[in-house]
Amino acid sequence: MSKIENTYDVLIAGTGVAGLCCALNLPRDMRILLLSKSTADRSDSFLAQGGICMLRDEGDFESYFEDTMRAGHYENDEAAVRLMIQSSPSMIEDLVRAGVEFARDERGEFRFTREGGHSRPRILYHDDVTGKEITSKLLARVQALPNVELRENSELVDILAGPDGCCGGVVRENVAGKLYDVCAEFTLLATGGVGGLYEHSTNYRHLTGDALAIALKHGVPVEHLDYVQIHPTTFYSQKQGRRFLISESVRGEGAVLLDKHGKRFCNELLPRDIVTGEIRAQMRKDGTDHVWLDMRPVGEETLRVHFPTICAHCREEGYDVLRQPVPVVPAQHYFMGGIRVDLDGRTGMPRLFAAGETACNGVHGKNRLASNSLLESLIWAKRAAAIMQAERGRWRGAAPQVSHAEYENYAALKEKYATMVREEAEREECID
Repeated sequence: MSKIENTYDVLIAGTGVAGLCCALNLPRDMRILLLSKSTADRSDSFLAQGGICMLRDEGDFESYFEDTMRAGHYENDEAAVRLMIQSSPSMIEDLVRAGVEFARDERGEFRFTREGGHSRPRILYHDDVTGKEITSKLLARVQALPNVELRENSELVDILAGPDGCCGGVVRENVAGKLYDVCAEFTLLATGGVGGLYEHSTNYRHLTGDALAIALKHGVPVEHLDYVQIHPTTFYSQKQGRRFLISESVRGEGAVLLDKHGKRFCNELLPRDIVTGEIRAQMRKDGTDHVWLDMRPVGEETLRVHFPTICAHCREEGYDVLRQPVPVVPAQHYFMGGIRVDLDGRTGMPRLFAAGETACNGVHGKNRLASNSLLESLIWAKRAAAIMQAERGRWRGAAPQVSHAEYENYAALKEKYATMVREEAEREECID
C-alpha cells in the first residue's frame, strides 16, 4: 500500500453516511482523504434497519415537529429540528438519484411505515436493511471518485491545531502502526458513536468515541455526553459481542411485548426511553433477564417481505418468529450528545466540522425519535460540504510540528481517550 500523503484539501474521519455524503457533495477538484477505522462497510450506518424519515407534505410538518420535540423531552434545538424536517424531501431526492431504492406500492409511490413516537407513517424503508441500502450505494459512488483516497484500517488519533484553527490530523495506519501528519484545509469528524465503551450495545465494538476525546483534549466544546439512548428490543443472548437489533418498525407494524406469562404489559409505540423503562420494570417484577416480543400480529406476509433479515437471524438463534415470541432486552444503541456544532456542522474550532452521531446539533434533544438519525447525518454532512466549498482557499497557514511520542503506545492512548469521555459524561450527568 502506498504511503499516505502529507497534504489534502479535506480530511474526513469516518465512512458512515455522514462521511460519505460530505465527500460526494464536495467539488471534484478537491482532494479528499477518507478514513475508516475498520473496513469501509463496518459503520453503524450499515446496521440501521428501520428506515429514514421524510416530511410527507406540508400538513405533516407540525406533527413531525411535535413528535421529534416530544421524543427529545423538548430539549431539542427548534431551529435544527425545523431545518431537518424542511430539508428531508430534497435529501430523499438526492438518495434516489444516487440509486437508493425504497419500498414502493403498485403505482410506484413510496410506501411509508411507522415507528415508536411517530403520530403517523412517514418512514421510508428498504426491507429491514435500509441503512445498508443507503450506505452501500453512497460508498460505491465514493469509491468511484478519482479525487477521494479511501484508507481502510486507518484512524484519526488527533487533530493538528494551530493558532488559526484545525489544519489536519495525525493518522494511524492500524495494521503497520505507522503514524502520519496530514495537513488539510478542512477536517470532518464523523467517527460514529460510543457503543464500544459499553458491555451491551448494538454498535460495532471499534466505535469508541475517539473524536469526542480529541475534541475534549483541544478544548472544542462538547455537549450532553451523558445523553445515551437505549434501544428497547435487541435479541437476548448470552453470547459475547454486538447485540442484534430488532427494529422499531416491527412494533410499528403490530408486534407486541409480553411478560413471562405471555401477557402484554405496555404501549409499544411510545418513545424508546419510555418503552425501555417499561421493559426494565417488567423484568424486575418477573425476576427475568428479558421479556418477549411477539411478531405474529404483524402477519406472515409482512414479516417475510418487510423483515427478512430479522426473521433469518431469529431462525439462526432457534426461534421461528412466525410461530413463537423471541426474547428481547434493552441495550445501548444511540448517542444524542457529541461535539457541539451549528446549523452548518461547524465546531468551536475554525475549519473543524463534525456530523453524524459524533456531532450534537440539537435535533435529538434528550432522546432520538426513531429513524431521524440517517436523515440528520446526511443533511448536516451536505451542509458542511457546502461551507467547505464556499470557504476554500482562504487558509494559507502551515501545519504545526508535533511529536508522535504520545501516540506510539496505542493501547494506552485508547484507554486515556475512553477515560476522558466517561469522566466528562459522568460530570455532565451530575450537573444535569
